[in-house]
Amino acid sequence: MQGSRREFLKQVGVIAGLAICSKASPARAERGPTGVSIAGEDQYGVLVDTTRCVGCRRCENACNEINPDLPRRDSAFFKDQTVFEHRRRMDDSAYTVVNRFCNSREPSKPVFVKFQCMHCRNAACVSACIVGALTRDRNGAVRYDPWKCIGCRYCMVACPFQVPGYEYGNAFTPQVRKCHFCHQVRLSKGVPPACVQACPMEVMTFGKRSALLDMARDRLHAHPDRYVPHVYGEDEVGGTAWLYLASISFQSLDFPKLGYQPAPGYTEPIQHAVFKWFLPPIGVFAALGGIWWYLSTRGKLSQEESDT
Repeated sequence: MQGSRREFLKQVGVIAGLAICSKASPARAERGPTGVSIAGEDQYGVLVDTTRCVGCRRCENACNEINPDLPRRDSAFFKDQTVFEHRRRMDDSAYTVVNRFCNSREPSKPVFVKFQCMHCRNAACVSACIVGALTRDRNGAVRYDPWKCIGCRYCMVACPFQVPGYEYGNAFTPQVRKCHFCHQVRLSKGVPPACVQACPMEVMTFGKRSALLDMARDRLHAHPDRYVPHVYGEDEVGGTAWLYLASISFQSLDFPKLGYQPAPGYTEPIQHAVFKWFLPPIGVFAALGGIWWYLSTRGKLSQEESDT
C-alpha cells in the first residue's frame, strides 16, 4: 500500500512539475516592449479627416453591400438623415456608422464622424480571446473566425472602443460581429476597403500607416487653425490602424480618452504569470483525477481488508 501511495505521489509530482515548468507558446511571434503583440509600421491603415465629412452615409451603404452577412438595406435607408438625431454604435447589423456632433467652433457646421473597428496594433480583443477566434494579420486587419468562437464575449468586454457586437437574436448560431477591414475581398489584395472607395469627399485616405502619419502631421503643420494638434490613434492603446484628424476635441466626438499603454499590456502579464507559476487547468484536472483514483482505490482496499 505504501509503495502504491509513493508511486502515485511521484506521478502526480511529475505531472505538476511539467505543468508548472511548461510555458504557454506566444500566439504571435513579434512582441513589443510590454510583451504584447505588435504590428509593424508597414501595415495598412486609413486616415480619416473629419473636417471633410458631410454625413452622406455612402460609407455605410458600401459596407452593407460588400458584407452579405449584414441585413440587406436599400439605398433609401442610407439617405435617411433622421438617424443623426441619436448616437449610434456598431452592432451585429452595422459594421460602420456615422454620427453627427455639434461644432463648438462653428455651430452652423456640424461635425460628422465615421466609426468602425479601429483594428488596434495591439488588439485587446485578440489577447482576451481564449480560443483564438480573433487574430491579427500583419497587414493590419483584426479578423474573426466564427468556427472557433465559443460565445464567451470576452472580446466585447476587453475592447476599449466598445466595437464588437453580438447576435443576441440568433438563438442557435450566434456570432460576434465587427468590421474586418474588407480583408478577404480587398485588403489582402492591397485594395482600399469599400467604405474608403465609396467616399465622394475623400474623407478617408488608405495606405501604409507610416505614410498616413506623415500625411497627418503635414496637415497639422500646414493648417494649425483647422485641426486640434493631435492624431487620434497614433499612440492610443499602442496605436490603431485607423487614424483621425478633427477640428474639435476628440472627447467631444465620443472618442474615449485612452492612455498610450496597449490594453493587453495590463492583462497579458497577469495571464502569463498565472500559467507560469501555477498549474494550468489541464494540470489541475489531472491532479484531481489522480487524487480521486487514489482515494477510491484506498477505499476499495480498506473494504476488502475489513471483509476478510
